[in-house]
Amino acid sequence: MNLKSAFFSFICFIFVSQLSAQVTTTTTVSANSTDISLNLDLEAVSSAFGESKDLEDFEKKLNDPEAKISNLDLNEDGDVDYLRVVEVSEKQTHVITIQAVIAKDQFQDVATIDVEKSGEDTTVLVTGDEYIYGANYYIAPFYNVVPPIYGWFWGPYYNPWMSPWYWGFYPPYFRPWRPFPPHIYHNNVHVHINNHNRYHRDHLKRNHRAKHLQKSVSHKDLQKKFPNKSFKDRNSGMTNKRDFNSSTKARYNQSNYNKIDRSRSTRPISRPTYSRPMTRPAGRFSGFRR
Repeated sequence: MNLKSAFFSFICFIFVSQLSAQVTTTTTVSANSTDISLNLDLEAVSSAFGESKDLEDFEKKLNDPEAKISNLDLNEDGDVDYLRVVEVSEKQTHVITIQAVIAKDQFQDVATIDVEKSGEDTTVLVTGDEYIYGANYYIAPFYNVVPPIYGWFWGPYYNPWMSPWYWGFYPPYFRPWRPFPPHIYHNNVHVHINNHNRYHRDHLKRNHRAKHLQKSVSHKDLQKKFPNKSFKDRNSGMTNKRDFNSSTKARYNQSNYNKIDRSRSTRPISRPTYSRPMTRPAGRFSGFRR
């Protein structure tokens, strides 16, 4: 082999090596954040509430496996948690608490909805639980059309609603699904937000009566188990999810959605066994775990 042939072979070797490196090297673009506060959009919850005929219907909407309004997997078992709805009321104030069912006789408050009537006006305030969303994270929805659930609250057919469902005992329609990466959930859930409504967030505050009522049904079992995983501990320097939303790490874009490596997963392989009743338990309060 002469010198020219040797040099040419060397150049070809370098070129092929670089080409091979480019082919075998992949870049994985991951979601900007996986904070749990991103996994239940309270505007979507507000919209579902405004479109429900009663609280039983509202609970069904929250857990609809087709709509997938929730993406919460607080117990990290690889399935989205069932969200039960619990209500307490006094005079013209109703407080609805949304709780994730995370284990046998264990629940975690996720959000509350305060409904108050004054004269002919009804106001709604949706509050994210501080452990998940940070302090003072409120949304006040102003509905474009009067919600049918108002007629149920103030009508002749009202009955207090306490969800009869609990760990391992769920309604027939509920089929647990694996949670999506938050940025995919963020893109998908927007179709369930009614853009004809307005969602105010400024200068809002729960009244003392609503706070007092909620204490009688509140459960914070996840918070008790992991007290150092609160929003303020997870997101140093931020007050609540409002600050998180405005930060650069919570902004999603379509390029990330297209480039995400969907083959990667950190979810556990094994899942708990679910037993679902074929019929609903007898009685409105049957099976309720306070």
